[in-house]
Amino acid sequence: MDTDLLIVGGGPAGCAAAVMAASVGLRSVLIESGGALCGALRRIPVVRNVLTATNGPDLAAAIEADLAQCDLCRVELGRRATLIDAFDDRVEVTIEPVESVEPVETVEAAGPDRAPGSRLTAPYVVVATGVGPLGPEGAGWLGRVDGRALPQLWEADPAAIDDRTVLVLGADRPLGTVARAHPELKARFVVVYPPEDTYKTEEIRRDPRVELVAVRRLELGPGSASAPVIAEAETVGGERRTLTADLAVLNLGSAPAPPAGAVATDRSGYCPPGSQHPRVFTAGDLRSARFQRIATAMGSGGEAALGAYYASRGLPTETGGPPTEVGGPPGPTGGG
Repeated sequence: MDTDLLIVGGGPAGCAAAVMAASVGLRSVLIESGGALCGALRRIPVVRNVLTATNGPDLAAAIEADLAQCDLCRVELGRRATLIDAFDDRVEVTIEPVESVEPVETVEAAGPDRAPGSRLTAPYVVVATGVGPLGPEGAGWLGRVDGRALPQLWEADPAAIDDRTVLVLGADRPLGTVARAHPELKARFVVVYPPEDTYKTEEIRRDPRVELVAVRRLELGPGSASAPVIAEAETVGGERRTLTADLAVLNLGSAPAPPAGAVATDRSGYCPPGSQHPRVFTAGDLRSARFQRIATAMGSGGEAALGAYYASRGLPTETGGPPTEVGGPPGPTGGG
């Protein structure tokens, strides 16, 4: 075995798994495709639901410093896990170099040089690869977007949307982050979203700059994202509305991004812990659409590492349901 625990993903969940594993004496190798740990976290300007942190870059730096002091964890940056195989006695993770990424050596990161398609082996793996942004092709309620270069809301320059009407396609959490980070913005946000995403609107529905429009269908008119936008909407109530804005941005949400192979997914594409092979533990945002928060990701990473620790000692684990026999197949709700 190359190590006691393989960790795929270097966000808050994966880093928390590495620290927890070290605290109980497990060696780990953390595989991260980016050039630095917590890459997505570095783009979050305001954090209000994590203890001791007020913004993403500072929290990422603190996590990175903790990993640098974690002697039992080796971090391999610029490496992508492409396949996870799970067997009765081990897991194997195939990794490929990400040639476009230049690793940032702020942690003890390099590890040995590895040929493309090399494999790492351990008794257990924690998969914490998170989620990626959905494109318009994944939104069945949104039409006439082919060939349009619509920017993501979280990438928008605040100066470019100040004092303008912005058509926000989707009600995902980055809107709340932008609103909290820039209370001085005089922008008007017209937010269109499908009814199944209503639960996402709670944190921004009281912002006077936001108008919420639940729709069955939205058709964008001709033009570009930066030109005046006209859209025809069919609301949930059956009303036909014409919406106008200065520009349009995407805020459709995310989709889980697990490696191929042994990671089990549900009908929505997410990877609940209780459905996994006994040697595979999932953590962070790819577990569920409803619990995508930094704090819950950290907690789940620590829980996953403890699950691997208990399993290595032949003890029952409890990740997502009642304990099952270690080494046996997962039950209908419980992991191994």
